[in-house]
Amino acid sequence: MKHTENKNDHMAAYWMPFTPNRAFKEAPRLYKSAKGLYYETTDGRQILDAFSGLWCSNLGHCHPKITEAIQKQAGELDYSTAFNFGHEGAFELANLIADQFPDPLDHVFFTNSGSEAVDTALKMALAYHRINGEGTRTRLIGRVNGYHGVGFGGISVGGMVNNRKFFGSLLSGVDHMPFPYDASQDAFTRGEPDTDPMKYLAELEQMITLHDASTIAAVIVEPMVGSAGMYVPPKKYLDKLREITEKHGILLIFDEVITAFGRLGSANAATYFGVTPDICTMAKAINNAAVPMGGVIASKKIYDTFLDGTKAGVEFFHGYTYSAHPLAVAAGIASQKIYKEEGIYERVKENTQHFEDGMHSLKGSPFISDIRNIGLAGGLTIEQRDGAVGARAYDFFLKAYELGIGIRPNGDTIAIAPILTSSKQELDPIFDILQQAANQIK
Repeated sequence: MKHTENKNDHMAAYWMPFTPNRAFKEAPRLYKSAKGLYYETTDGRQILDAFSGLWCSNLGHCHPKITEAIQKQAGELDYSTAFNFGHEGAFELANLIADQFPDPLDHVFFTNSGSEAVDTALKMALAYHRINGEGTRTRLIGRVNGYHGVGFGGISVGGMVNNRKFFGSLLSGVDHMPFPYDASQDAFTRGEPDTDPMKYLAELEQMITLHDASTIAAVIVEPMVGSAGMYVPPKKYLDKLREITEKHGILLIFDEVITAFGRLGSANAATYFGVTPDICTMAKAINNAAVPMGGVIASKKIYDTFLDGTKAGVEFFHGYTYSAHPLAVAAGIASQKIYKEEGIYERVKENTQHFEDGMHSLKGSPFISDIRNIGLAGGLTIEQRDGAVGARAYDFFLKAYELGIGIRPNGDTIAIAPILTSSKQELDPIFDILQQAANQIK
């Protein structure tokens, strides 16, 4: 250990992600174990996980069936390369996933994270057009405030300023649609706002006219805006987006890293909204985050184009050392079976109204200027203090932790994403503590 100046110097070697390292290491919040809905801290406190880890532990922590599957797999096959070899579990999991997505989404490519899934989907889209004889389609369109992971592809199509501004010019040929939410009209909406979706999509039509459709490969969006603070697009927004992209031969990619596997009360947002894109990304809850894993599911048309357009050899020059890692796959198979056997998606539907009512019961609380919800996902906007972005919201996060729940701060927003197995009674403490936190911050 190189640093010995104070009691927390043993923390210096770990450069923490998306964390104010200096502040954290002065007053660390450390978990030592987890079970079900709760974390236990190193000082013996129980913290109700009101954010499902990081949108990912949908089935609760240390689910015994998932734990058992990982332990068994580790003793049988610890690793198998996915390059020119396979193992049965990978094919089983791909089928379990494909069965839950709408036709014609039916071919799964495994990655190790949501960031990798996004970069895979973008490469897939670009290569598809080239193989299909439209190599001029190289432009990608994302959205303001979109989050698509932290790879160079993801931050290029993403629209969160702090994720982009430090890293140069990023990918060329990228444009961004407007953020589909207007707080002046949509604040405190329950579910999807009634705003005309063309208020936001008219600019996409203008982009297509400006660049010409023959240069545009794909549009990528989160069906529900997650990391920017949990925002819900207007009714029929995704339907209109699908119409526009389809009319111009542009691929539509849904980034379902957050929404896949139950968050909205359906297997995925494509099913929930009744809109089928050409490609979906996934990660997080695919295997309850027990082992790093992600994936991309593509339409039969895309898959067949790759196979039919390649006379021999590798059709898609892309992959990862840990694609379809046996331990991740084992956790994935166990998780997917739990979603079905324990009726998790149906349980979310049953609890959605209760969650919505609990979220909106906070209206009128000090410093809460907006409330949003869909499925078991909620967002709060916290009023700024003295013009300092995020300062009061971060205090809100710290106060909530002190009072016994874990939530997610980002800028002036707070996101809430309960574990999907929660009962109505287990959801109630979340709203009680959020109310207390609002009342106690300054």
